[in-house]
Amino acid sequence: MRPTEDPLSLPAKPATDAEEDDPSTGPDGSIGPTGRPKRHIPEPAMLERHGPAKVLAICNQKGGVGKTTSAINLGAALTEFGRRVLLVDFDPQGALSVGLGIPAHQLDQTIYNVLIERGPNLDEVVIRTTVEDMDLLPSNIDLSAAEVQLVAEVGREHALLRTLRPVIDKYDYILVDCQPSLGLLTVNALAAADGVLIPLECEYFSMRGAALLMDTIQKVQERLNPRLEITGILATMFDPRTLHSREVMARVVERFGDIVFDTVINRTVRFPETTVAGEPITRWAPRSAGAKAYRALAREVIAR
Repeated sequence: MRPTEDPLSLPAKPATDAEEDDPSTGPDGSIGPTGRPKRHIPEPAMLERHGPAKVLAICNQKGGVGKTTSAINLGAALTEFGRRVLLVDFDPQGALSVGLGIPAHQLDQTIYNVLIERGPNLDEVVIRTTVEDMDLLPSNIDLSAAEVQLVAEVGREHALLRTLRPVIDKYDYILVDCQPSLGLLTVNALAAADGVLIPLECEYFSMRGAALLMDTIQKVQERLNPRLEITGILATMFDPRTLHSREVMARVVERFGDIVFDTVINRTVRFPETTVAGEPITRWAPRSAGAKAYRALAREVIAR
């Protein structure tokens, strides 16, 4: 059951669904925004059954790089390929919940209650979203207390893994939207994950911060979660008209090579609109360049 609508939210206006070209979704072998030929991505196979889920942590210690936007829209795009998806809001700001039209501050039970109190059943806290086959484990400011309370716990780095274990077999993908820091909550997400998806804004300071994140991922691999891999780096907020964006893109591809997705997310006014609407872009403006880009990203994620 979904909570009542937030009285402070703005009324959503229907999007005009005009066809928009997206240069990142061109034919195989063409030169994409990354400056290299696009790789062939096979059509995702249909599933005979669901689960066990692949857990992906969407992580970057820098804020405002598109983590939450990517979690919502990648999750929605994955459902279009027949995958069942659970979105985990693991940020005390609750942006993922709000971005799906859920008034986070009104919720009585969130991931905090399951993580710390261990009383509520996870199925009782999970909320069905407006997207079929995409559920949400919500969060709000209560989660900020978890970082302090987990310090005294035995096996504190694996609290999220223990929380998610009962529902692993119900979903095909679990996407964890991490907070913009490298604290204990983010370490929990990395310890629970099979892969890390790193949204990287095409801006110089964002690129510099990626080295620190890579160091943290390596430490988690060595000490907590040897199966953890980098699923890919997603270039976001790319503006092909600016020399700076193109230079940063070239440096990212040079530094990280094949782990950089061919799909690139361009700057567009569509994404702020979807936040107001509480809908993923694949539903709000299904023929837009942003929607096409996240469908292409979903294909790449499934292929990897």
